[in-house]
Amino acid sequence: MTRAESLDYTINRFGFWSVIVVLSTGVIAMVFPLDVPGGYTAAHADRVSWLSTNRGVFIAGWVNQIVAMFSLSAVFACGAWHVAGNKPLRAILAATFVLISVVAFIIPKFIAVWTIPLLAETIAAGATGADMADRLLPLLNVSIPFSLYTSFDYLGFWLYAVFALLAAGPLYGETLGAKVGAITLGLYGLIYHALLIALLLGAVAAVNIEAYFIGASMLLLVHIVAMAFVFRKSM
Repeated sequence: MTRAESLDYTINRFGFWSVIVVLSTGVIAMVFPLDVPGGYTAAHADRVSWLSTNRGVFIAGWVNQIVAMFSLSAVFACGAWHVAGNKPLRAILAATFVLISVVAFIIPKFIAVWTIPLLAETIAAGATGADMADRLLPLLNVSIPFSLYTSFDYLGFWLYAVFALLAAGPLYGETLGAKVGAITLGLYGLIYHALLIALLLGAVAAVNIEAYFIGASMLLLVHIVAMAFVFRKSM
């Protein structure tokens, strides 16, 4: 095996196992809650009480989300490697957007692990800084789609959508996995941008943002399953 073949094998193996990790974290996410029940409509006092009581599971849930995010980004980066064979410039641009998305995603997720539990603890205890914490916690609400926190998350998904538009065409290949992976990725990129335009034009109500945008992101689940077969075949 030449050095180039060894590198190709290693990247495809990494992509395949990244898919396995993404799917595993998806199962784990069903166990750990990411916010107080009824998150969007929950009262501030209820959120503080819930965060204080469920600090451990809240942190565990968001640590799991961090692992999922890194693994999903790795799947996309390995997908960009497949693009490089036909469209090297598009592959570089696509990989760059994936890298930027990691920065966008890690900021709010680290805030969820570090800042939010400390804010809730400070408010509940009435400790020094409680007044500031009481004002800051609503800005970092993990469920309201127009909070400072969720803005970073939607930015990350938009960067994924740009990656999708760059990578979908060159990913399309002869195998069923390559076809399904490319089509679902392309659909995600188109639908996310269509929803973004509709949102900016006022056609999507704030209460529906999560259902529409996260619903569109379910296409990525199909994409990564298809890419598992692409990576496996390329190994």
